[in-house]
Amino acid sequence: MRSLLAGSSKITIQELAAPLFHQKVTHRICWSNRPLSGSDRHVLTGQVALVSGAGRGIGRGIALALAEAGAQVGVNDSVPDLAAGTVEAITVTGGQAIPLVADVADYEAMEHAVDILTAHFGRIDIAVSNAAFSDREPFHVANLDGFRRTIDVTMWGAFHLLRAATRRMLAQPARSDGQRGSIVIVSSPHAVQPIPEAMAYNMAKAAIDQMARTAAIELVGQRIRVNVLHPGWTDTPGERKFSSEEELRRTAGALPWGRLATPAEIARGVVFFCDPASEYITGSTLLIDGGLSLPWWAVGGTGAPTTAAPPASAASTRRF
Repeated sequence: MRSLLAGSSKITIQELAAPLFHQKVTHRICWSNRPLSGSDRHVLTGQVALVSGAGRGIGRGIALALAEAGAQVGVNDSVPDLAAGTVEAITVTGGQAIPLVADVADYEAMEHAVDILTAHFGRIDIAVSNAAFSDREPFHVANLDGFRRTIDVTMWGAFHLLRAATRRMLAQPARSDGQRGSIVIVSSPHAVQPIPEAMAYNMAKAAIDQMARTAAIELVGQRIRVNVLHPGWTDTPGERKFSSEEELRRTAGALPWGRLATPAEIARGVVFFCDPASEYITGSTLLIDGGLSLPWWAVGGTGAPTTAAPPASAASTRRF
């Protein structure tokens, strides 16, 4: 190993670079809910994408944004009507999409979904793992069926799509630019924040963060990029499972940006990752949270304690 001289002591390049292998690369951005700009509308033309959990919420927003950017989209959901609804929303605006009804917790079903997608569109260039499930109870009294289902969908489901998509990407010819594919894992701040009454979800999200980074380093030589997206608290139908409209309104107003994110804002991060111009980005984590990860006791940078902190009951059931 070569070494660098720093004063009288020798420092190896390996030692100098070591911190880089432990650094979590995080970007924080916040987009509006407007349509993609003209420069983004065709960046994915000719590419084929599969989005899991795309029947509603963030997954639907991602599918719509990828289609708007020019991709042909496989819309996965376990509920046929939800998948069909997203497909219709894409096709009525001139996009191309097909439904892929499958439970992400079933590996063979996800392999079959990838087979159907590639048979229809010819290949797969983009895979977005978004599907998730969550029950909320203290772990010591939690219903174990719900606890296991959370792990099966949120952790194993992400792995199943990652594996199935990767195997197909490796089996097909690389694109003309030399890239073989882009995979985005939609994770969560739950991966690093121990939100109470969400142990299974916290565990699953922490696991898929490490899964994605491991896949990124294993696949870098094959030019398949794997990145992670951490959405902040987002206004989706799934939030209504845990909070009333009044609770959502009150707690959203107490967030640093004063509101919840929209699915379209989160989806822009996926388009950014999948854009061929982002080819140097792999193993990274993109945080789109409107400042949620900043200290909640700081108001407008003053350091003054907030008087509108969300109630403990609402904070303990938030999902992002």
